Amino acid sequence: MILIEKSLVMKKSPTAICHASTVLKLPSGEFLCAWFGGSEEGASDVGIYLSRRKEGGDFLPPVCMAESSEAHWNPVLFSSGGGKVILYYKTGQKISDWRTYIRISEDGGNTFGPEKELVKGDSGGRGPVKNKPIRLTSGRVLAPGSLEKNTWKAFADWSEDGGETFTQSNLIGIPGIEKKKCQNEGDIPVSSQSFHHRGVIQPTLWEDTEGVVHMLLRSSEGRVYRSDSHDGGSNWSEAYMTNVLNNNSGLDLTRLSDGRIVLVHNPVGKSWGARTPLSVSVSEDNGRSFNKVFDLEKEEGEYSYPAIISEGNDCYITYTLRRENIAFCHLKAENLKI
Repeated sequence: MILIEKSLVMKKSPTAICHASTVLKLPSGEFLCAWFGGSEEGASDVGIYLSRRKEGGDFLPPVCMAESSEAHWNPVLFSSGGGKVILYYKTGQKISDWRTYIRISEDGGNTFGPEKELVKGDSGGRGPVKNKPIRLTSGRVLAPGSLEKNTWKAFADWSEDGGETFTQSNLIGIPGIEKKKCQNEGDIPVSSQSFHHRGVIQPTLWEDTEGVVHMLLRSSEGRVYRSDSHDGGSNWSEAYMTNVLNNNSGLDLTRLSDGRIVLVHNPVGKSWGARTPLSVSVSEDNGRSFNKVFDLEKEEGEYSYPAIISEGNDCYITYTLRRENIAFCHLKAENLKI
């Protein structure tokens, strides 16, 4: 991996903390980046912020896209084509009962329509929970979701209308996992609600061949878990452990045009372990194994919740930088040596 650029999205954050970024590259070469910010994670003043960057320029000062008397969480940006951009985000004081809202732009993210619930009456959060949806070869849009009620479980939401309405897959869990409270043994400033249960959440997706889809999952068990689907994401296997370390924090991946998979993660094998280093690993065998190739950060502090997208061999990554700012990186993958 070759580092082309590393910069900050904001000169100074307008909020005390910022976290959980998402990034989107538009056909024009512009970037959109969104995240949540407020006094602390889970506080009622936490809103969703969005910044835009023209090609070759800096990110513009952020604009608040959503706020209310309830906490906001985990924005996700997705382009469904034709200039349409969808901004998904969660709202609610209780993670177990949060709701998903969307705002839709018809002009490449310059202006957005009013917010609306993704699924009326939903409690728990439909649609993407942290990471981007993907468009399958068939045209179906697949969104990686999860639930944090009792034992954590994941699912995929599939859409045939570009990501505006969804049908939920089966729930994906770790077979036989106990309902045992997890303890936060570190100093990560997450909501105390996050410590209550074990399981898998926040999947990230890739398509192998047409209709064959896989996910890697954050877990409470010190390892990344995986699940597979052979029918376009409608039905999934039970989650099974990989050898990739996971600290019970977010991860994300992208599949390059040559089939390699690039994963961004904290390779720490302890639940609620340190959120450093933040590393880039590459798989050349369809996700069966990963080799670390680059550290984005390795100092003490929190470097977490990455989002990654790719175009050709170019990878674009955003992540939380000590909850003080959002970092933006451009990496180029070297050509595969055969």
